[in-house]
Amino acid sequence: MTETTTREGARTRRGTERWASRRFGHAVGALTLAAGLALAAPSPGQAQADPSDVATVDGIIAALYDVISGPAGEARDWDRFLGLFIAEGARLIPSGVNAQGVAGYQIWTPEEYVQRAGASLEQNGFFESEIGRASDTFGNVVHVFSAYDSKRTLEDVEPFARGINSIQLFHDGSRYWIVSVFWNAERPGLTIPARYLNR
Repeated sequence: MTETTTREGARTRRGTERWASRRFGHAVGALTLAAGLALAAPSPGQAQADPSDVATVDGIIAALYDVISGPAGEARDWDRFLGLFIAEGARLIPSGVNAQGVAGYQIWTPEEYVQRAGASLEQNGFFESEIGRASDTFGNVVHVFSAYDSKRTLEDVEPFARGINSIQLFHDGSRYWIVSVFWNAERPGLTIPARYLNR
């Protein structure tokens, strides 16, 4: 997802610290189970996914890379893209370091990603490919560390960027949904560890 990483206006560590200071993650989980609260279900009004895109972890990861990729001038299927994500609360989070060396991030909904990045991807050409992966599963939750490289055309010998997409998936019993994509690109002093370059 490198194409959309923007440093200007990114939230700094201060925002991250405020979030961490709330320390409520474990409490929310415990309260939800104890109270027997209804869990959110996918909205019937959202874009429908191709069943082959969402039946397996391999399928939904491949669909994510495929749907944002294409040559300059080619429209992307943004309904297909939106259909990969849960209806409420899905996020795409680019992160990085600005010119002053301050780490920051931005938080976008899938719709905001389309609005902010879609035109650039279609005008300039963009191909992102998975070059390695590590994943873990617990119940309905899957966490995927997906290493990627980004090129302008398929003929490019070298990518203009590489990094790791941290992808959270949810399985509802019949299909997979993307909950979040949180990524960081390589930079001087930060390279993808060899254990993630397994493809």
